[in-house]
Amino acid sequence: MKIEIPENLEGWNARGADYLPGHLGMQFDRVEAEAVEARLAVARRHMAWNGFLHAGTITALADTCCGYGAVAALPDGADGFTTLDLSTSFVSTVREGVILCRATPAHLGRRTQVWDAKVSAEETGRALAHFRCTQLVLWPKS
Repeated sequence: MKIEIPENLEGWNARGADYLPGHLGMQFDRVEAEAVEARLAVARRHMAWNGFLHAGTITALADTCCGYGAVAALPDGADGFTTLDLSTSFVSTVREGVILCRATPAHLGRRTQVWDAKVSAEETGRALAHFRCTQLVLWPKS
């Protein structure tokens, strides 16, 4: 089944509204093959029980940005993608405010894509995490 690529930001935001991106409150400000930018206003639902931002929240934001980028950068004729590998290095945290994510491609091939993302605190610009994933490009069966 071929993935349909939204035509504008409203389409990208609407596409995820009933899924994890919408549930977590991700807002996409840019989705292009060259870069994806999104934000998330931190709320109680994003926290771990110890009062700190849950690592899964940060990873979900970065992974979603990279995934949207992979879709935007699919080669002509490709059906979609699936994640082969991901890694997150956490360097800081926040308890409130807005977190930002910027994802950029490190490699855009016909068989794989590699994406890097940085998640940071909007207020201070301080890095919270560095993320990398490898995506397998899916092709129609002949």
